[in-house]
Amino acid sequence: MYPAIRVNLVGGMAAANLPLPEAFLEFLNLNGIDPSIYTSSAADFLPRYLRIKPGCEEQVEAIEADIGCKLQKVDWLPSFYSLPPHIQIAGSKSYQEGKIYGIDAASGAAVSALNITTGDHVLDLCAAPGAKLCMILELLGNSGSVTGVDVARHRLAACKTLVQKYSLGDHCRLFVADGAEFSLIPIHVHSDIKSLNREYGKQGDELLYKEWTSRKPWKERKKANKEREKGSLQLNLEPELIYYGRHSGVVGLSKTELFETASAHDISQYGYDKVLVDAECTHDGSLKHIQKFENWGWTTLERRVLDAERTDDLTVLQFRLLTNGFKLLKVGGYLVYSTCSLTYAQNEDVIEKFLSLNPCAELLEIDSSKCWPCKSGRIPKTLRFDPWTSKTSGLFVAKFTKKNRTITDLSPPLPSVPPATVCHYASHCCTAIASSPQG
Repeated sequence: MYPAIRVNLVGGMAAANLPLPEAFLEFLNLNGIDPSIYTSSAADFLPRYLRIKPGCEEQVEAIEADIGCKLQKVDWLPSFYSLPPHIQIAGSKSYQEGKIYGIDAASGAAVSALNITTGDHVLDLCAAPGAKLCMILELLGNSGSVTGVDVARHRLAACKTLVQKYSLGDHCRLFVADGAEFSLIPIHVHSDIKSLNREYGKQGDELLYKEWTSRKPWKERKKANKEREKGSLQLNLEPELIYYGRHSGVVGLSKTELFETASAHDISQYGYDKVLVDAECTHDGSLKHIQKFENWGWTTLERRVLDAERTDDLTVLQFRLLTNGFKLLKVGGYLVYSTCSLTYAQNEDVIEKFLSLNPCAELLEIDSSKCWPCKSGRIPKTLRFDPWTSKTSGLFVAKFTKKNRTITDLSPPLPSVPPATVCHYASHCCTAIASSPQG
């Protein structure tokens, strides 16, 4: 076992000595993680990152003057810049006007690995807190669509706020749903004949979706208020649409059409072109996350990160998220699986199990990674970012494509996840949502 060490994690201008508890050191040892990743040298020099919105890059000097520091262009990732760790951007005019947002470079690399092209229909299966969702929408421009899914309503509401703030919502729809069960494929362009039949806003007895408005009917508001008063977290079995843009494909549909379940054949042809599964994890690869436990208490770390039973349940959830995301991928499409954990159990072990059960899945080389500051994972073609090597937060990345066979014919039934794990997944993630998300 590694000896006890003290870690100097930066929480502002001044650094604070932070002792790692023996139980966490044992966790690192058992999972093959070098504890030196958490030492002061890594934390002291680990920069923050931001992305400049397309069209605003000519304003770099003005943005620098606004936030009070020089921005360093990230050579290996377009539109990304690094800045000193103590600089806060949330109070800046540039942030408030929607010119910049915080996102870790490793998270940007995961999105870049999708190779998003014009017209793609993209699924972000664990969309909160929303920075990667914004980047996906920026890469698509005025084309295609993005479907964002998250099990936690309050976190998905933050995604909605972000896409509206950055004027990126036109091609986006957001669903509160369990990502391991979500089954809706993208909406493709409707025929002119279908549109003509709907000019009066009805199809049969069903009302059709009109352009989005945040103002809900009185009955819906009353029901939501009652649920809030109960103070209980209720997981809906059916997806709940909480936002859609005018060009997301929702306008003009009936509820029956929107929530129609697709067949395996339809998915193979009309499923998502790209799927991102940035799965819930123990966040042990994030120095900032580990730092929070100094305030939350190390017993909280033992409960959220080190508890073996919870970790086992979490790997089941990760496998189910990956499997369901792949199920919704069209033949020839790309899926990227990522976590901000550095453990084998939540990364390579999940990948190995998935590949062994799904012959239609092929692990791909990430071509653009040749210039990325990262290491190869235990499995060839997988990647690992870490604070020492990459000067980013820790992140595991793997990329897949779907060969011309259907997953439903080849896969055994998915293992179930205890309800407590799903509730934790919905309510934990972040106790408070950062005003400038890094992922």
